[in-house]
Amino acid sequence: MAFACTIPAVPTVQQDDEAVRITRWDFPPGAVTGWHEHGWPYVIVMVTPGILRVYDGTAVTETTLAQGQAYRRPAGIRHDVMNGSDHPIAFVEIELKRPGAL
Repeated sequence: MAFACTIPAVPTVQQDDEAVRITRWDFPPGAVTGWHEHGWPYVIVMVTPGILRVYDGTAVTETTLAQGQAYRRPAGIRHDVMNGSDHPIAFVEIELKRPGAL
């Protein structure tokens, strides 16, 4: 079961073509993405500092990330992401649909 929360994170697609999808996610405190799975490998870049809580179906991990900090994940990971901070946060998600096309 995903996080029990009624506050949705707000996605804004900035680019979506045959090679990549770039989405900015804005999270009020306590907001969640909802349970989902990525079909492509992806990179996350923090726009603001914050605490991400990630539920993978079994456990919740909490990670504090700095503004500008980035990480990557392979395709196929099912999860829900929550803003664990007491302030709004944002990150940019870059999904690599065709890495060879870049």
